[in-house]
Amino acid sequence: MGRPRLVLAVDGGNSKTDVAVISEHGEVLATGRSGPFAPQRDGVAAAVGVVRSALDALDPEVVPEGGFDHVSACLAGADLPVEEEALAREFAARGFGRDVAVRNDTFALLRAGASAAWGVAVVCGAGINAVGVSPTGAVARFPALGRISGDWGGGQGLAEEALWHAVRAEDGRGVPTTLTRLITSHFGTATVEELVLEVHFGRVSEELLHELSPGVLAAAGDGDAVARSLVERQAEEVTAMAEVCLRRLGLLETPTEVVLGGGMLTARDPLLTSLLDSSFAVRTPRAKPVLADLPPIVGAGLLGLEHLGAAEGARARLRARYEPPGRG
Repeated sequence: MGRPRLVLAVDGGNSKTDVAVISEHGEVLATGRSGPFAPQRDGVAAAVGVVRSALDALDPEVVPEGGFDHVSACLAGADLPVEEEALAREFAARGFGRDVAVRNDTFALLRAGASAAWGVAVVCGAGINAVGVSPTGAVARFPALGRISGDWGGGQGLAEEALWHAVRAEDGRGVPTTLTRLITSHFGTATVEELVLEVHFGRVSEELLHELSPGVLAAAGDGDAVARSLVERQAEEVTAMAEVCLRRLGLLETPTEVVLGGGMLTARDPLLTSLLDSSFAVRTPRAKPVLADLPPIVGAGLLGLEHLGAAEGARARLRARYEPPGRG
């Protein structure tokens, strides 16, 4: 009897890349992790090289010489069909396997968090994005290219907006806010303007601004009016993306799970959580918000197992491997 078919599941994110080798029976044979998956910044070849690095660190016994039977890769930066196709070609050309499916990482969140293969997912981590899949398989999604495609929020966007308000509060154009003290304290500068110049001259990476987002949430919870307005806007953006997906798919009147993931949402900040509950109740009363408690790699693995036609028991075995303590 030959070996079981193997799936390589990949969750490529802005901060890290996870891989898992999964048998068609749902057994996780090996897992690995490497650095950020950033094809739009580093190029397709370098991004796929990050996955190769994670795979090379695994026991060679679990990596088939001829490639995997299926590669299920859910990736940040795979925002457009043309980007998904380019990444799939690179995976195939580098010998990962001939059967490769590349999707945006929001599909992994949806499949990991929803009880069925359809629903809506909104991720709010460093950035923000959403996807919806109907019971018939129709898809609703966004370009998710940042402000140029109408996006607002996530840890990076929230922090940049906080910096904008803090600069104006400091120089007199805006209203006073504790965000000025948050920023100078976090980065160790005498003034907010000093930080702005450090970023401008490249001495502080703009990407580090996302470190401010927990402080912005805390300031909002403590009553700072400017910070609260930003958190209120974030809640509205999350709900708006979910609502648009539901409307496009004709699901506004159908009870539908909306999976919420990404660091800003899974942190369970009391104010943001409360605002989301209120916003969903008003704008999408039939929606059923679900906070993701399984990592996205599970979603990539489930999509891979379903592609192979694996039995329900295999999918349940994979889920059980990652379920948090006390669940079930």
